[in-house]
Amino acid sequence: MITKKIGLLFILLITTLTSFSQEKFTISGTITDFKSNETLIGVNVYIPALKIGTTTNEYGFYSLTIPGDEYEIEISYVGFQTIQKTVNLNQNTKSNFALNEGGEELQEVVITDNKGKINIKSPEMSANKLSIATIKKMPVVMGEVDVLKSILLLPGVTNAGEGASGFNVRGGGADQNLILLDEATIFNSSHVFGFFSVFNPDAIKDLKLYKGGIPARYGGRASSVLDIYQKDGNSKEFHVNGGIGLISSRILAEGPLVKDKGSFLIGGRASYAHLFLKLSEENKDNAAYFYDLNTKLSYKLNDNNSLYLSGYFGRDVFSLNKSFTNTYGNSTLNLRWNHLFSDKLFSNLSLIYSDYYYGLDLDFVGFKWDSGIKNYNIKYDFKNYISDKFKLNYGLNGIYYEFNPGTIKPTDDKSGINPDQLDKKYAFEPAVYIDAENQLSKKITVSYGLRYSLFYRLGSSTINLYENNNPVVFNSELQIYEKGTPIGTEYYSKNKSIKNYNNLEPRFSISYQLNDDQAIKASYNRMAQYLQLISNTSSPTPLDVWMPSDNYIKPQIADQVALGYFRNINNGAYSIEVESYYKEIQNRLDYIDGADLIANNAIEQVILNGQMRSYGLEIMFKKNEGKFNGWISYTLSKSEQKTPGRTPEEIGINNGQWYNSAYDKTHNLAVTSAYTLNEKWSFGANFALQSGQPVTYPNAQYEYLGITVPSYGLRNEHRLPAYHHLDVSATLTPSKNKNRNWKGEWVFSIYNLYNRKNAASINFRQNVDTGYNEAVKTSIFGVVPAVSYNFKF
Repeated sequence: MITKKIGLLFILLITTLTSFSQEKFTISGTITDFKSNETLIGVNVYIPALKIGTTTNEYGFYSLTIPGDEYEIEISYVGFQTIQKTVNLNQNTKSNFALNEGGEELQEVVITDNKGKINIKSPEMSANKLSIATIKKMPVVMGEVDVLKSILLLPGVTNAGEGASGFNVRGGGADQNLILLDEATIFNSSHVFGFFSVFNPDAIKDLKLYKGGIPARYGGRASSVLDIYQKDGNSKEFHVNGGIGLISSRILAEGPLVKDKGSFLIGGRASYAHLFLKLSEENKDNAAYFYDLNTKLSYKLNDNNSLYLSGYFGRDVFSLNKSFTNTYGNSTLNLRWNHLFSDKLFSNLSLIYSDYYYGLDLDFVGFKWDSGIKNYNIKYDFKNYISDKFKLNYGLNGIYYEFNPGTIKPTDDKSGINPDQLDKKYAFEPAVYIDAENQLSKKITVSYGLRYSLFYRLGSSTINLYENNNPVVFNSELQIYEKGTPIGTEYYSKNKSIKNYNNLEPRFSISYQLNDDQAIKASYNRMAQYLQLISNTSSPTPLDVWMPSDNYIKPQIADQVALGYFRNINNGAYSIEVESYYKEIQNRLDYIDGADLIANNAIEQVILNGQMRSYGLEIMFKKNEGKFNGWISYTLSKSEQKTPGRTPEEIGINNGQWYNSAYDKTHNLAVTSAYTLNEKWSFGANFALQSGQPVTYPNAQYEYLGITVPSYGLRNEHRLPAYHHLDVSATLTPSKNKNRNWKGEWVFSIYNLYNRKNAASINFRQNVDTGYNEAVKTSIFGVVPAVSYNFKF
């Protein structure tokens, strides 16, 4: 009996000692820029002795729970000097770190800073992060730094060509990209019909593009997520920086409201090329310009609470002879509250407003047309750092939409135009999600999550009713699709549900670490997209209209799988990423031949729900260190669309066969490089080569009443010529910058160095002499030299 008691006591003692020896503590805090107190996103926090680590979230917060002991902790971030500090972890500890920019000691950075080392252990894949410093070194058209143009150099990302707005990811449409600025949705990402992006580079802190393996906290689009965060503002000192270019200029001011606690940021851009038009008599009444404004207020209430208020307002104006004026742009406003419940539980509550407006003033016919989309979004996100091997993200959000397809107003009483309002539409999209990252072993880490989204198409609205519920009918005699005729209507009162949808969207990714420098990763994600862009162009235009899913327009459902190999070479001095992917999309909209999309109050009569698929191989090789760095990316891919007949009698669109989507680019090669010669001079170069955009050419012609009429073949069976160009830049930083508060630099660039006349389009017209149709190529850019001056004080 005594022996048993001693045995039990011994077991209890061993258990207690073991528990004590395994007791864990949490080290947490915020990591900032030493000069400005700007929080830093994605900073690596690493414990070499344990070979474990984490990264800071979107607000610079990190948390790591490990066994109590003395450790060396390593803090590293792109462009900043690495910190190594010893910590004695015998209780829960809060440690904030401030990093110095690496640029202060050029040679040290060149030798030691790992600028792009791949996180081998993380299951994250199909994601690219670009620093603003990298983007600003890239030569661009007319010297204007462009956030969107920079991501076109990444594998799997293309666009429709020069002067085209938006971007395409892995064969998807531009409308399938979720673009967020401080969590607010941006519906049109371009200025001046695609020549510039809406993002002021001086106001941007961080951007990340998800092409696949998309976390469960994101939803609403089928192809990708571009997540962009603005700077918070300098809470230590007042500073102004900006740039003066040939086409536009920008300025940004930031400083403390209360030192080390609160800050403000306000920045603006404007173009002025239209002023030169007024020097010409024939163009004095024409104009094309843009302007935008970025603002942000940040305030730290205490160690556990912070408030942020950020906004954006942008407008484009295009006018011809004062008789045609087009105005369009985005507006956003976001109020956020960060709250730290504990050293392991971080939360963010956001109230977000987003508005896209499109206006058309046609003075020569006497009417104005206004359209747009607004949304009101509330979201609450939680990040729970449960242990060093298990992290949990969860949250919920709800978005209320207002769609205005068009409001027509007469410019005056004499115009003879009657006021009209296309049927406004309303919708509500709530969602909940949970996402976990779990290290199962030293070699295997997985991320798995689930998003449950719902969509309610709401009144007030009048819905057309059709025979057999088919707004598009098939004429079997002529073998064509035609508009259906409504057999009646049904009215739904305000906020009454017209049509409901719900979808489970699973997400999964896994990393298998071959060794410290190599890993194989795989991912799967399902995305539901309830908003559709009504457009028959290859790139978005301001005239395009967003529509909600309803009785006839079904939500797009995308399923994507990806498999990749990732390797760091020479301790991260070089890296290589190889990924293959396959993506299927259900209910991709297609249009019947001759579809009229503008100001159509019965859009369901000209659209059909089809299918889309894309697949490809992406390769990216990067040189991350040294005076010369950059990357080479290559993508081999295919993107196709199909709209089969709904019955055996119907032939479908394009005879029901797969055809090249407008975004299909078989080959896509991009090379970007930067070379630092010395402290005064640095150089950059970009080269891009893409397969031509798919188009449909006439394959025959016939005469009708003396007019030569072209006859077109199958959809998108031809291509424009291959697209390619080489751009170079040189940046001069005067030596006297070191010893004065005013710091400036000159940027000289040449876009399209060898004057490639890339085809923006090829149109056909009848030759007045021969009577035959002839092809006419339209090119936008030749060689474009530019110079700009950037300053800071």
